[in-house]
Amino acid sequence: MTTLGLEFSSEQRSVAVARDGSAMAAGGRETRAFAMIEEALEQARVRREEVECLAVGVGPGSYTGIRIAISIAQGWQLARGIRLLGVSSAECLAEQAKERGLSGIVRIVIDAQRGEFYLAQYQISKAGVQLSEPLRIVSAKDVAPDAQKVLVGPDVSTFDSNAIRMFPEAAALVRLAVHRNDFIAGEKLEPIYLRETTFVKAPPPRTIS
Repeated sequence: MTTLGLEFSSEQRSVAVARDGSAMAAGGRETRAFAMIEEALEQARVRREEVECLAVGVGPGSYTGIRIAISIAQGWQLARGIRLLGVSSAECLAEQAKERGLSGIVRIVIDAQRGEFYLAQYQISKAGVQLSEPLRIVSAKDVAPDAQKVLVGPDVSTFDSNAIRMFPEAAALVRLAVHRNDFIAGEKLEPIYLRETTFVKAPPPRTIS
């Protein structure tokens, strides 16, 4: 299957094209979404109509970037009827940590704003990557350095000098996508956002007599 991956959840956006999970091209020099997509497709010598699946990094991370990627995926599915996948950006980081040769307990840290952080823990071995503690929101003090655990993510440098700063990449996203078949309708594709969304009802308009 030819898969296009969009990972816009961090300040370093990326796009990748893969066939059967093997990355063929990745575009990252551009900053505009469609220019990045065109660059990656051109490098891979893949036409738009050949894309069979579009995988989106659904965060957590930049809400605006994720929403842009989801909007592109929704429009593409409406136009071409392709399959869609939502992939955790934390899972992408864990996969990248494995590819970099890290092993043991790895904690993924992503800024959640408001002085809080998204935190997930993975056990990495030769057998693969296993989630050991699910993603949650914690305070900064809960991301304390630990000699037995490696911190990985876009926002780890302030916690530990030995932490590894890493941004989620579309190339890792498409490698993960090949093992997935939980395709989703565009209208159900949503960002990972663990906070409860609250809405305040606007007061009725005032009448001027």
